Amino acid sequence: MHGKRIVNAYKTVDKMQSYSLKDAVKLVKENAKAKFDETIDLAINLGVDPKHADQMVRGVCSLPHGNGKTVRVAVLAQGEKADEAKAAGADIVGAENLIDSILAGKVDFDRCIATPDMMGLAGRVARVLGPKGLMPNPKLGTVTTDVANAVKKAKAGEVQYRVEKNGIVHAGIAKASFSEEQIYDNAKTFIDAIIKAKPAGAKGVYMKKISLSSTMGVGLKVDSSAL
Repeated sequence: MHGKRIVNAYKTVDKMQSYSLKDAVKLVKENAKAKFDETIDLAINLGVDPKHADQMVRGVCSLPHGNGKTVRVAVLAQGEKADEAKAAGADIVGAENLIDSILAGKVDFDRCIATPDMMGLAGRVARVLGPKGLMPNPKLGTVTTDVANAVKKAKAGEVQYRVEKNGIVHAGIAKASFSEEQIYDNAKTFIDAIIKAKPAGAKGVYMKKISLSSTMGVGLKVDSSAL
């Protein structure tokens, strides 16, 4: 059973209709009426089979207005690079001590960045961080000598994405308190990033379905042909 608020929200939209991105943003924002600041989520159903390496879609996207989420960043570094990470605003910085903490089950961060010389050490926690999508990866910019820039980007709302086994890629791209223009800009930027990330092995229709929703609100189909 849907709650009264959801039932009323669905009276203002047509679940079968495909909306322009601008109209979808407007309606989703208007119907995000929970007592907390709901996350605006964008989900894209892709015509890929991620079991094949040449059809994997994975990367990072810097949203022009951030995503409104507070990101806790851990950095595996030592010496001068550890100092740079701390100065840039990293929440946790360490080497052996950070690895021991992770192995003990303490994973209280949302992004893990490492300098290249720390990757041998990071391998010890791959089984813990890998399934959580937190393992440092050069392709995602989380294995780098420029730790300060990586920390700043993560804090500014850079989102990582990875297509799931059912072909869906999604991300929280804004908060309901953002303006319509900010939500639209972020959504368009994320969609453009996914289009640019089209893998060589993708055949047929690449972007099959796009939907926009809020945490407790309605989900709307977005007309992908206009994008």
